[in-house]
Amino acid sequence: MTVASQVKQCVASLKNIEATLNSLAIRSEDKEASEVFRETCQTTRRVLTDLETRVKEMEFEEPQYKGF
Repeated sequence: MTVASQVKQCVASLKNIEATLNSLAIRSEDKEASEVFRETCQTTRRVLTDLETRVKEMEFEEPQYKGF
């Protein structure tokens, strides 16, 4: 497995985690827990944005990884 495919797999996993955190934030009846889930979701979104930028850079530098 190439580094590019590992990074893309990580992006997919983080998207799943972000969706789960968002769902927990919405469903939680505990206000404090809901806020923690929401903050963690925002942090995950920032990491995802950085990784997605890196994926684009990798695809530009190494076109053979595009679309994997």
